[in-house]
Amino acid sequence: MTAVYPSLTRAMAEAFVDVLWFVESCEDEQMHPDDAVKVLEGIAHWATQLTDDQRTELLHLLDTMAAAEQNPARREFLEGFAVGFGLVDE
Repeated sequence: MTAVYPSLTRAMAEAFVDVLWFVESCEDEQMHPDDAVKVLEGIAHWATQLTDDQRTELLHLLDTMAAAEQNPARREFLEGFAVGFGLVDE
C-alpha cells in the first residue's frame, strides 16, 4: 500500500478496497456470513449508481492499484473487482 496518496480519491479507493478485502477474506468467526453478503451486495448496488466518469476513474484506480500490488491474492482480488462488483460486464 502506498504511504502517500496522489489524491483524496486514491486514498478513498485504497481504504474502500481494504474494507472489502477484509470482508471478502474474513472467516465466519470474524464476521457473520449474512452480514458479509449484505455489505458486498450493498457495494455492488452502489457501483451501479456511479456515473460513467466515476466508473472510469475507479476502474483506472483499480488497474493502477492491481499493477502495484505485491500480494498475489490481493492483486487477484483487485483484478476481479470490476466484474465482481458490477462495474463492467463479464
